[in-house]
Amino acid sequence: MKKHLFIEGQWVEAGEYRPLFSPYSGEQIAEIAYAGVAEVQHALEAAERARPLMARMPAHERAAILERLAALICDNADECARIIALEAAKPLKTAKLEVERTIATYKFAAEEAKRIHGETIPMDAAPGGEDRVAYTIRQPLGVVAAITPFNFPMNLVAHKVGPALAAGNTIVLKPAGQTPLSALFLAELLQQAGLPAGALNVVTGSGGAIGDILVTDARVKAVTFTGSPEVGIAIRSKAGLKKVILELGSNSALIVDQGTDVDSMIARAVTGAFSYAGQVCISIQRIYVHEGLFDEFVGKFVKQTEMLQLGDPLDPQTDVSAVIASRDALRALEWIADAECAGAVVATGNKKEGNVVHPTVLLHVGAASSISCREAFAPVVMINKIASVEEGIRLVNDSRYGLQAGIYTQNIRTAFAAAEALEVGGVMINDIPTFRVDHMPYGGVKESGTGREGVKYAVEELTELKLVCFKK
Repeated sequence: MKKHLFIEGQWVEAGEYRPLFSPYSGEQIAEIAYAGVAEVQHALEAAERARPLMARMPAHERAAILERLAALICDNADECARIIALEAAKPLKTAKLEVERTIATYKFAAEEAKRIHGETIPMDAAPGGEDRVAYTIRQPLGVVAAITPFNFPMNLVAHKVGPALAAGNTIVLKPAGQTPLSALFLAELLQQAGLPAGALNVVTGSGGAIGDILVTDARVKAVTFTGSPEVGIAIRSKAGLKKVILELGSNSALIVDQGTDVDSMIARAVTGAFSYAGQVCISIQRIYVHEGLFDEFVGKFVKQTEMLQLGDPLDPQTDVSAVIASRDALRALEWIADAECAGAVVATGNKKEGNVVHPTVLLHVGAASSISCREAFAPVVMINKIASVEEGIRLVNDSRYGLQAGIYTQNIRTAFAAAEALEVGGVMINDIPTFRVDHMPYGGVKESGTGREGVKYAVEELTELKLVCFKK
């Protein structure tokens, strides 16, 4: 199955194609076009040509296109889930949840298209401002470059495409190399939904080659990227004065205070650690449990972990399948071994079958171990004992990342103190850090990124504020 580029409403052949393999079975599932300089320039030209049309399109028309897209995804939900499971090795039941969220994200985008507005400014509040009327408006930036990761190949694309189109921008989308099929299917559905040619262009291939062109081209007015901190920092350094929205890495942590009902939250904590094999930016990677609950928590967490079903992502019963690539599976085992050498204890897991890494629980992990201080992006979680919530907060904050954190506590004072003290973009009280709904502001501090997603907030990032002032 040969997959071409999607440029200006047409399927465009490339000079090179490369095989795409299933992360789980290793079988070839498609041949993917690899865009060169000429094809990327073609996509940018198409987006620039479509820019005036999208900027002038009434809000209700942009909203209607997005509503039709949401309906088309709903009609093709099973196929969307199958594509995600095939190319990303995401278990089918998890892929179906992603499709549901994708539909919701585009619906939110349709609603926000009709809510883009400014405010009036009381000019006479300052001396010299008398006899003036002023207001602000928000206008689309123009061409947006969207570079997306493999782990949510439909919904993280939606978080870039939806707000960009809602605001009246045009897009050149570079999906992750392992997950281009869902992005190309999106292009097909958006064409059916009535999106003008050139408003969305999908270029597949080498991230380095395509990304450098998109980030440095003067026609691109904003770059929105989800991926590693190293790549995000490089993008920011090359982008010049473009707007740059970065959703980067994390090693999200959960604090469990004394008095917590472990039975009521243990299944959710296991899900937060191992859903999609831990390949979620806000997966639970570090758990700090009060010493009074530690043994109970560990025993129940390990028991729940060992009940997870491993196997083929297309099997509806599978909970955990392959990580995205063999190198990632090997890296996970290396980090586990390094932690063991430094004194950590393996409570369960620490083996792999093919690219399926068994969910692994480590105890008493040192702060300098990679599992503690780097992003694992694998089904590995550490559980350490703490004497107090204050100690837990200090350990959570001792990180280069700051995306989201969670804390379970029955003490309202503790909850408010943690909400203020935790150095993250989002604090989940009596919930796991992995919680996200698609209209909430989402983003981090430190090396977890800059800017915010969540449809309304992304629309703000992808528009320019303009002041209009009349003198009477």
